[in-house]
Amino acid sequence: MIEVAELSRRYAGRPVVDGVTFRCEPGTVTGFLGPNGAGKSTTLRMICGLTAPSGGRATVDGVPYRELPDPGRRCGVLLDAAAQHAGRTGRETLALSARLLRLPRARVEAVLECVGLAGAPARRRVGTYSLGQRQRLGVAHALLGAPGVLILDEPANGLDPEGIRWMRRLLREHADAGGTVLLSSHLLAEVERVADRLVVIAGGRIVAEGTPAQLAGGGDLEDSFLRLTGGTSR
Repeated sequence: MIEVAELSRRYAGRPVVDGVTFRCEPGTVTGFLGPNGAGKSTTLRMICGLTAPSGGRATVDGVPYRELPDPGRRCGVLLDAAAQHAGRTGRETLALSARLLRLPRARVEAVLECVGLAGAPARRRVGTYSLGQRQRLGVAHALLGAPGVLILDEPANGLDPEGIRWMRRLLREHADAGGTVLLSSHLLAEVERVADRLVVIAGGRIVAEGTPAQLAGGGDLEDSFLRLTGGTSR
């Protein structure tokens, strides 16, 4: 479970995230939606202990992320697919993390197969990867420790239509097996088909929360999203 309570962050006195509160339950995919600059990435960085909050609290399985024992086995994170060593191969990237997590080499091969990078792609250097392949490697890294919780920021960037369908299946299967998924995106179409609940943020504040049907209110979900955020969904 992920719980966020009155989470805030200010930069130079300006609120970037302002009193954000929501929770993500086991067995569900939560879509964290909002236009670029709404505060999504800052919120995720605070949940993952990479940015200190100015106020409030975020926990994963009841404790702050930094206090999790073996965090890679409890919470898989993908915040920036570009933040990978360009000189290592895909397999080397995962093998290094597997050693840190005390995982068998077989787990590396299993996640490479899962994300479609087994064989020749795994032997190539990350610097030669397309954006879509980097995203797949980032997802493999998040899955490596077989965590119950996944936190993914814009994971479909760079994926082709088949890759997006693959991503939806993967996240749906993870949640259906009892896992917790927090999926951030500025694109409604990316998450509406897989999310059980939507949390909409705009201007650093939560402006709506509920199931897709609840947010649509009997009308068109995209129209509702546009009204809430004043932005675009595609």
